Amino acid sequence: MSTPVVRAVGLRRRFAHPSGDVEVLRGLELEVDAGQVTTVAGRSGSGKSALLALLGGFDSPDSGTILLDGKPVTDAPPWHTCAVLPQALGLATELTNAENVALPLRLRPGGAPKPAELRARVTELLDGLGVGELADRYPTEVSFGQQQRVALARAVSARPKVLLTDEPTAHLDAASTPLVLRLLRQCADEGAAVVVATHDERVHEIADRRVRLRDGLLA
Repeated sequence: MSTPVVRAVGLRRRFAHPSGDVEVLRGLELEVDAGQVTTVAGRSGSGKSALLALLGGFDSPDSGTILLDGKPVTDAPPWHTCAVLPQALGLATELTNAENVALPLRLRPGGAPKPAELRARVTELLDGLGVGELADRYPTEVSFGQQQRVALARAVSARPKVLLTDEPTAHLDAASTPLVLRLLRQCADEGAAVVVATHDERVHEIADRRVRLRDGLLA
């Protein structure tokens, strides 16, 4: 049996609230394999975004352990290892859309690919997501849905081992959603462990495994 790429063991996370602390995760357990799309469902406020933040190393659990390739996650891993598409997209507004997508490739260990290879990868991703004509624009010059697709292209550009995405279709129209679903599926088929927090039934349809967060645990 293969070892899961991502493993969460006994995760607990509590947040302060004026009416009293809220424990959104209560000993959660999760395993994600390479080559698999795992979708996480649950009502708003159930802890989906909190779970992804913990898996990506952007937050720390109150207790429990997150393992990436069998090693504890204590900080955000590099993009080529674990890439994240958060709801707050975090695109660099001083860079063009193409430059944002190229950034993880420029920062990968061993140096950036050759210019022609880098341009080809960026063009492939932006064209595949229907935003190729926006490559030379800045994030503030395009719609939020277009920014979301640029941010997804940035997340996958360095072919990460783990891809975490939070509501990746939330701001997309009917024509754009299949492009995103195809890319998520492609990433898994190429060997990535893909975790998607979503309310969108269309995303669940491409999943290998679907789990639901309820009362701080996976049902």
